[in-house]
Amino acid sequence: MGFALSTVLRTSFDEAVDRTREALAAQGFGVLTEIDMQATLKAKLGEDMERYLILGACNPPLAHRAVDIDRQIGLLLPCNVVVRADRDDGGSVIVEAMDPQVLVEVSGEDALRPVADEVAARLRAAIDAL
Repeated sequence: MGFALSTVLRTSFDEAVDRTREALAAQGFGVLTEIDMQATLKAKLGEDMERYLILGACNPPLAHRAVDIDRQIGLLLPCNVVVRADRDDGGSVIVEAMDPQVLVEVSGEDALRPVADEVAARLRAAIDAL
């Protein structure tokens, strides 16, 4: 089983981030956290890398349903959406999200499947809208 839903965009990094935020919002997701991996690795380790942003996206009604089923599922929330420059193609930006079916597989809780299906459909719609 793969663990990512993804697409490749031919646009600037900043435009890809803006479009990703808008597409997530259109599907009911807010961005709760943002981690700039490029800046963090440079500041903490002195290492250089391509632009790489992790957005912690959350759809509150769906997160609530998931946590009601399995309280530990919060360990796997929010849904991470990565926007990263393609290090092999300077004109491309990759946008990818964790496939929510991973929540079902990791937890072993089959009751999460309908929630994961809905989250996956919304994340797929957001990525397809890019």
